[in-house]
Amino acid sequence: MAKYSKIYFIGIGGIGMSAIARYYKFKGYPVAGYDKTPSDLTHALEKEGIDVHYTDDVDYIPKDVASTLVVYTPAIPEDLKELMYVREHGYTVIKRSRMLGELAEGQTCLAVAGTHGKTTTSTLVAHILTESKDGCSAFLGGISNNYGTNLLMSHSQTIVAEADEFDRSFLQLRPAIAAITAMDADHLDIYGTHEEYCKAFKKFASQVSRFVILKRGLDITPEDTKARILTYSYDDPEADFHARNAHPDELGHYIFDLVHPDGVIEGIRVGIPGWVNVENSVAAAAICLKHRVDPLAIKGAIGSFRGVKRRLEAHVNVPGLTYIDDYAHHPQELRSAISSLRGMFPGRKITAVFQPHLFTRTRDFAEEFAEALSEVDKLILLDIYPAREEPIPGVTSEIIFSKVTALEKVLLRKEELLDYLLDEPVDVLATFGAGNIDRLVEPVAEMLRKRLNDE
Repeated sequence: MAKYSKIYFIGIGGIGMSAIARYYKFKGYPVAGYDKTPSDLTHALEKEGIDVHYTDDVDYIPKDVASTLVVYTPAIPEDLKELMYVREHGYTVIKRSRMLGELAEGQTCLAVAGTHGKTTTSTLVAHILTESKDGCSAFLGGISNNYGTNLLMSHSQTIVAEADEFDRSFLQLRPAIAAITAMDADHLDIYGTHEEYCKAFKKFASQVSRFVILKRGLDITPEDTKARILTYSYDDPEADFHARNAHPDELGHYIFDLVHPDGVIEGIRVGIPGWVNVENSVAAAAICLKHRVDPLAIKGAIGSFRGVKRRLEAHVNVPGLTYIDDYAHHPQELRSAISSLRGMFPGRKITAVFQPHLFTRTRDFAEEFAEALSEVDKLILLDIYPAREEPIPGVTSEIIFSKVTALEKVLLRKEELLDYLLDEPVDVLATFGAGNIDRLVEPVAEMLRKRLNDE
């Protein structure tokens, strides 16, 4: 990095990109960048002194080519003028994933990979290490509610990374310890087939040096990695790490005993509700135990963990009215989230709002989405958020909607949601999706709070 005096980010508002931008700002580099639209993340970057602009305009790019490093995310289109300009004018241009790989070089890297669960699990690992005073730097895929950021900095030589499989980004990492939480098919626009997707996870496992902590049942074998394989599970007693006696308290927070190869940690209470967070806690604790963190420190940190923004995040939760928001955008994530809500709020009517993310994902998993969403009492399905993709003929939310068997269902445009909810009776409301549905979370929460005050 010594040869570069400036770093310019194309797609700076992404969750992973913004963490790296913050890191280099912290290290004293002049940092600036482009993003398509303003967001809470870009506003936070601006408050921290990072220049962000929202028009695709090459005039914003530093003109000293030799001393400017350009970092981009593959989530942006290839025909973006700024990206084409830096490639054509001799800048050093690298992907975000390579930047993260270089940051992790020479440090002890603890990584969490998997189709789902990786953000909460990696954030919990970082919280445990921070609370235990072992310390870490962490590059997270969500905003930690404990710290209000997706970047933790310390002088420790331990780095915690969310290992993202999109665009094979995680293959830039060489972890000492890694957990793999799930290998359900996703990103088939990148990988083509589920088989190729799984091959990438096997390659990732081959790059781990000490321990691969595998959700029991996943197809990673000793032939795939030189690291020692250990397994974890929510409650399978055959797994090396598993929960025993798991049960919810009156607020939906689970209490459990953690069984591990060297003993039992009894009476852990998870700081955030839902059974799925027991499983995430078991995976995070397994990583930290193999990293030699004190068991009592692990128990305390799991109890004080406040979760990640947009992961089963409660915005309103009083008797008779609950509003939860979650990032779920894959069928299995929806199944887990809805199942957790059923466990937390037995007997109550669950209304779900879902915004599909990507035309390709909608096309590839329409039946699985419909099956997962049929488990709610009422579905409000929005139009597809395209992100980086162009429309695909015949691929609309209707291909999910037509297969949903929930007792009540309605198809809306995102712009119609707030007006629709004004007169909608709500018991438990959940919003799901990885697109721009997050912009509606606070308006929905405010509407429901006003409803409470008017009663």
